[in-house]
Amino acid sequence: MARATARKEEIRSQKVEVRTQKVEVKSQTPLNLDRLIHERLRLGIISALAVNERLSFNDLKHMLDTTDGNLSVHARKLEEAQYIACDKSFDGRVPRTEYRLTAAGRRALEKYLAHMEAIIKAVRD
Repeated sequence: MARATARKEEIRSQKVEVRTQKVEVKSQTPLNLDRLIHERLRLGIISALAVNERLSFNDLKHMLDTTDGNLSVHARKLEEAQYIACDKSFDGRVPRTEYRLTAAGRRALEKYLAHMEAIIKAVRD
């Protein structure tokens, strides 16, 4: 009887280990990607700002080959998440909008890239 109880305990502990392993694997699935950054244009904005200290609205628009409205909507989402900061000024009488990556945005990008690398590695292995 003691042997059967010990065996049941051993099986229970193995189930706990398996559940723990599933959670670890689950955390590396594409479903857990930062959906805010994963969108093509927003990833482009974040990436461009990661390698440039500041970029104007027009610079980003030309780099990403997009429209004013499309860039404006996606930049606003990133700004609301505090991934980028928007600075508005005037160059003479001409309004100038510049964007820069925030510390939170850089951390989010690094986390996103690490997650993508883990997924790629898992697929290749």
